Amino acid sequence: MAITTSLDEALKRTSLSRSNQMEMLTFRLSDGQLYGINVFKIIEILESPNRFDRMPHANQAVKGAVDFRGKPIVAIDLSEALGMEPVPFDRQLAYLIICEYSQQLNAFIVASPETLITRGWDEIHKPDGIQARSLVAIAYSDTGETILLLDIEGILADVVGYTSEVTDELASRGAALKNYRILLVDDSRTALAMMQQTLNHLGTTHSSQSSAVQALAWLEERDKQGEPPFDLIISDIEMPGMDGFTFTRSLRSMPSYEKTKIILHSSMSNPTNRLKAEEAGADDFVAKFAPNELAEHILNVLELELSDDDFFITPGET
Repeated sequence: MAITTSLDEALKRTSLSRSNQMEMLTFRLSDGQLYGINVFKIIEILESPNRFDRMPHANQAVKGAVDFRGKPIVAIDLSEALGMEPVPFDRQLAYLIICEYSQQLNAFIVASPETLITRGWDEIHKPDGIQARSLVAIAYSDTGETILLLDIEGILADVVGYTSEVTDELASRGAALKNYRILLVDDSRTALAMMQQTLNHLGTTHSSQSSAVQALAWLEERDKQGEPPFDLIISDIEMPGMDGFTFTRSLRSMPSYEKTKIILHSSMSNPTNRLKAEEAGADDFVAKFAPNELAEHILNVLELELSDDDFFITPGET
């Protein structure tokens, strides 16, 4: 079973992103619950081997490496990563969902893939009052069954690990950001924390919002009160309620944010996202999560090439 990559499919999914919709693959883990993942992130679906060569000192959920198109990639049991019973791939048929997250491929072991469905982001809800770190949203199937959307970035951070530090050279250049107002928008607590840590390493202050819907309402209220606009907004693309493309288009319709620099920051790092970001009105696109790359994009989009020892013009000066 493979996800097609034909031109027709690519055009279809591009049109979905323009209409605040996503196509998801639903699947089940060892608990029998229905889960969902954005099709944009899926490269292929394969039958799982019944054994893996264990990797020394790896997280328990890492079952080993699997060869994919001539390259070894890490195979992670999503059930075990969530603290559940592992999928018994050694005794029964299981599947690998090959996905690209944060510019690397991973194979997620699942019990069974189900079907493809399309949902508007306004039909995907953030689970208010639920503090499960690995859960970012809830949707519903055509039969009314609950679909859980996982914080895959958070799971990968726990299982594989990420760094949020930047080089000393970038940290030095980051001193030029001290007078800039930067807003971060991301529904993943893990991704938001990593971006905050990166900006902390750059020595800049920043604000954050956990959804585009909340961010837009907050910015509109700030605008009414005469608060100055942010100089830079860094937004995720996949978010319940409103995606990053729609958020960007909404910002561009506000006179105060018509010229504000916007970077779309997403684990969906396929090449079409840069084009879609540009079409939506963003100034740049950067794939998650490489802190040095994010820092470079921030400095470049704000046209800050000077070190902390150099003179630079602060926002609003001429």
